[in-house]
Amino acid sequence: MQLILGSASPRRRDLLAQIGVVPDDIRPADIDETPQPRELPRPYCLRMACEKARAVAAGEGDIVLAADTTVALGRRILGKPEDEAQARGFLAAMSGRRHRVITAVALRKGARLWHRDVVTSVRMKSLSQDEIDGYIATGDWQGKAGGYGIQGPAGALIPWIGGSFTAVVGLPLAETSALLQAAGYPIWKSGT
Repeated sequence: MQLILGSASPRRRDLLAQIGVVPDDIRPADIDETPQPRELPRPYCLRMACEKARAVAAGEGDIVLAADTTVALGRRILGKPEDEAQARGFLAAMSGRRHRVITAVALRKGARLWHRDVVTSVRMKSLSQDEIDGYIATGDWQGKAGGYGIQGPAGALIPWIGGSFTAVVGLPLAETSALLQAAGYPIWKSGT
């Protein structure tokens, strides 16, 4: 049995390593991540994680682990910004407000699919133009849902979260561990 991570995210690899899990292979899923018309953030995120898990080639006994993280401002999905201007717009929209970070995890073994999603409330402080400019200049916004990564410089912009920190980073560890164990992957090994 091999564990295949269906993600190129170094953050997800680092989070798995925190619980002693090292994927045998990394095969990022190549899917269309365009939201469907009027699709809400939570169902969208769960659909993305499941589609990613199904899209990765694997042997019958292998386990594919895929995830998706979506930032939601009300009913609006804030994906990965396409450019600096969109990242600035996302930050300005979240400034001084609460938003939700949804991370869905899907695990596939053969034809069987397990999934969970975790919703975390996040409050971003009221941002000055200098703070937005300074954060954009770091380049840390690139490739991150909502245009920020809480584990990097943007941590200084987030005074409060309610929920799972690891889910905001990209992989809720408690839920991921439970899914891996449900699929027969040993997390806690004794006598090794």
